Amino acid sequence: MSETRVVSPNAPTSVTADLAISAGTLEEVELEALLETGTAMWAVVFAGGIGTRFWPLSTPRRPKQVLALVNERPLIADTVARLSPLVPPERVLVVTSADIADTLHAAIPEVPQANMLVEPRPLGTAAALAWGAQEVARRAGPDTVFVALHADLAVGYPDVLRDSLRRAATIAATEPYLVALGARPTRAERGFGYLQPGAPLNPLQSRAVGGACRVEHFVEKPGTALADVLIDKGALWNTGIFVWRARVVLEELATHTHEVAHGLPTLAAGAMDQFAELVTSVSIDRGLLERARTVVVLPVDMAWDDVGTWASLRRVRELDDTGNGVMGQVHCVDCSGNVIHADGGCVVAYGISGMIVVSIDGLTFVTTQDRATELGPLLNALPGSLRFNPGRH
Repeated sequence: MSETRVVSPNAPTSVTADLAISAGTLEEVELEALLETGTAMWAVVFAGGIGTRFWPLSTPRRPKQVLALVNERPLIADTVARLSPLVPPERVLVVTSADIADTLHAAIPEVPQANMLVEPRPLGTAAALAWGAQEVARRAGPDTVFVALHADLAVGYPDVLRDSLRRAATIAATEPYLVALGARPTRAERGFGYLQPGAPLNPLQSRAVGGACRVEHFVEKPGTALADVLIDKGALWNTGIFVWRARVVLEELATHTHEVAHGLPTLAAGAMDQFAELVTSVSIDRGLLERARTVVVLPVDMAWDDVGTWASLRRVRELDDTGNGVMGQVHCVDCSGNVIHADGGCVVAYGISGMIVVSIDGLTFVTTQDRATELGPLLNALPGSLRFNPGRH
């Protein structure tokens, strides 16, 4: 199989010409452009945690990343598949925890076992990013461009994502920028980060036509009122998809992320266990995006969303004529706006709306979409055997 490459900064691009090319020919043109540079793109996928917000389906034995929540494929398999052929499986690194590593790898056997980076303990995404960047630098060189992303994202248009990654790679390959992909908000979502675009990188290519812009400021998880203000000012959602060079991101972490910086020399020396003992958990958003001054946002219309709660599945699943997002053997009569997931059995819903119904062997979970956004109080009230082994009841 021929190796795919990052788009050369000098590769000619034309939206008009692209629109005139058939889908098959377009892919050939894109691959030819990728071969113009010797820098192959890599990926670092964050896949830690079991995803308690998808209880009772997600458990330590069946973590969220291996669940088929959006379509028929596990989330982690969807993530790897949508990167190909731009980033083939052999250039995908997966950062995860020891308790779920084998389960995850079984869902993505095409990714080499050596590419499963198993944390000695939960590190936080900033430290996980540092480890991924160091591995990319070690295996492919410090100036290698890679994409960092989470395993639980929904993307309606994978081809648009890949095209955007190519565009982001041309920026990251030539300038010391941290490039974030930004989605246009459709609601005042409190659980997301917001990137406020400033001056365009190219004065002839403004944000209005999809051009990359410097980020004036980043706001993580604002309240509803502030989210409304940010949206009115043109802020974009942080998709959690980033493109940068390994050397650049390690330098930025050393400069801005004190929770991780003091452990980077140890990491570079290959002492992973010692690095894990030295660092403090902090997210990429808090530890890097809020502090760095070299963040650039590239607007992307790829039908992105975060697969974070049962309620989010109404936005990412295909819906029936009355707005129900169902999976499995489900029959709806006089129902609207529900999320219903039948795993191994049959669910019949009659005359309900705005509900979450999840059925697995031995247990049925029912709640409203509002209450499904945070299941902590519920899980704390349940006995441990029911919390962690719901299928046995």
